[in-house]
Formats: sequence, C-alpha cells, structure tokens
Amino acid sequence: MGLIKEFREFALKGNMLDLAVGVIIGAAFGSIVNSLIKDMIMPVVGMAGEVDFTNRYIPLGAKVREAVEANPNIGLEEARKLGSVLAYGSFITITINFLILALCIFLVVKAFNSARRRFEAEKPPAPPPGPTNEEKLLTEIRDLLARR
Repeated sequence: MGLIKEFREFALKGNMLDLAVGVIIGAAFGSIVNSLIKDMIMPVVGMAGEVDFTNRYIPLGAKVREAVEANPNIGLEEARKLGSVLAYGSFITITINFLILALCIFLVVKAFNSARRRFEAEKPPAPPPGPTNEEKLLTEIRDLLARR
C-alpha cells in the first residue's frame, strides 16, 4: 500500500506536470524543425549542390549492388527492399536536423536566462534585516546601565 501512496505523491507533484508539458511541447517543436529541414533547408542545399542527401546510400548486399550496377538511379527505399544498404544520406540529414534543433533550443534557453537575469536585476535589493530580539534586549540592558 505504501508503494501506491508514494507513486501518487510522485505523479501529482508540480514538477511531473511541468515535465509532461515540456515533453509534449518538445515533440511538437521537433516536428516543426524536422519539417523546416526536410521541406525548406535540404531542397535549397540540394539546388545549390544538386544533391539530395536523403537518398544517398552505399549498397552492401550483393542483390543491391547488382541492381545499382544495372540501374544507378534506384532510390533508397527500393534498395532497402533488395537488401542491406548504408544510408549515410539519411544520417547526414538527421545530423543537420539535430544541430539546428540544438541551436534553436540553445537560443530559447539563452533568451530565457537573459530575461530572468534582467528581471532579477530590476528587483530592488532587500532591506537589511532589523535587529534580532536578542540584540534589542541587549540594547535595552545597555541603555539601562548607561542611565545609572
């Protein structure tokens, strides 16, 4: 019974909800960046260098090598159906995708930290704490002794 209670306390903490929201927003943000790379950046890179990285591969299986020798324009999906391929183009695209996503997250975190520092700098400094009860009592004793 204690395990269920502990799990309930863990699941209902505010941090757990924040984490869930962060994961959902992160997944949506990842989809946006994937689309940006796939649909906007890679076609421009392909035009500039006449390269479509996503379909670049090295045939590894004998069937694939024979098919590529007969027809060099076989796409990646067709080649995968025939046998093993080393899809380095897909890896390059995913790596570029990761780097851009990491840059976007870095810029968001940097902006957040900058705004937080600015907000903290705007707060007036806390007033110095007043004397403690002990200090007040000692002051009264001193004043009484001084009057004698």
